[in-house]
Amino acid sequence: MELDKLKTLLEAVARGDVAPEEATGQLKSLPFEDLGFAKIDHHRALRKGYPETIFCAGKTVEQVVEIVGRMRDHGSNVLGTRCDAEMGAAVVAAHPEATYHNLARCITLTVDPPAMLAGKVAIVCAGTSDLPVAEEAVVTAESMGNRVERIYDVGVAGIHRLFHQRHRLDGANAVVVCAGMEGALPSVVAGLVECPVIGVPTSVGYGASLGGIAALLGMLNSCATGLTVVNIDNGFGAAVAAATINRIANGK
Repeated sequence: MELDKLKTLLEAVARGDVAPEEATGQLKSLPFEDLGFAKIDHHRALRKGYPETIFCAGKTVEQVVEIVGRMRDHGSNVLGTRCDAEMGAAVVAAHPEATYHNLARCITLTVDPPAMLAGKVAIVCAGTSDLPVAEEAVVTAESMGNRVERIYDVGVAGIHRLFHQRHRLDGANAVVVCAGMEGALPSVVAGLVECPVIGVPTSVGYGASLGGIAALLGMLNSCATGLTVVNIDNGFGAAVAAATINRIANGK
C-alpha cells in the first residue's frame, strides 16, 4: 500500500501534476513522525509489507487515541494489541471506524483492505483458556490479508479431538499452535504437517507451569522437526511469522 502511494506521488511529480514543494510536504513524515511521546514508523510498510503495530499496554488512552488517528490520517491500516476494554471503548468512541476485538484484546482500523493471499494460515489452540492468545494471532493474521482456519480446543488431553480435525490442517502454508500447561500440542501438530509450525506457549496452567515457562521449555526441547517457538503469550509475533511465510509462499 505505502509503496504504491509513493510510486503514484513520484509519477505525479514527474508529470508536473504535483509541485516538488507539495511532494516534500507529503513525504516529510517519512521515515517517522515524532509526536513527542512516540515516533510513528510510517516507513515500516515500505520495508516490511505491513504497518507498525501499536503495543497498547503501558500507554495512556490519550496516547493510543492520537497514534491511531495519525496512522489513519497517513493512510495506514491500524492494528493495536494488548488493549483492554476501557481503552478499546475510548478508541472506538474517538474513531468510530475502528473495531475492538474483546477476546483478542486488539484494535483494528482498516483504511485500505489488504489483498487476500491464496492458501491459509491455521491457528490451533489446546484449550478454551488459550483463546485470548489464539485470537490475537487470528486478528493479526487477518489484518495482513491471510485467510485463517481456526482449530480450537484440541489439546492432547483428548488427542482424538485433534485427529478429528486433522483434514483442516491440509493446505495451510503455516500453522500457529497455542498451548499452556506442559505445551505438548505443537510437537504433535509438527509431527503431522509438512509446513512450518510456530509454537506459542501460553501462561495458562497451575503452579509448576511457572506462568508459561514449562510450556516454553517443553516446546524448545521438542523432537518434532519444523517447529519454531516464540515467547510466552506472543500470539502477535507468531502470526506475523506465519503471515510472512504465507506471503512468501504466494510469491509476494
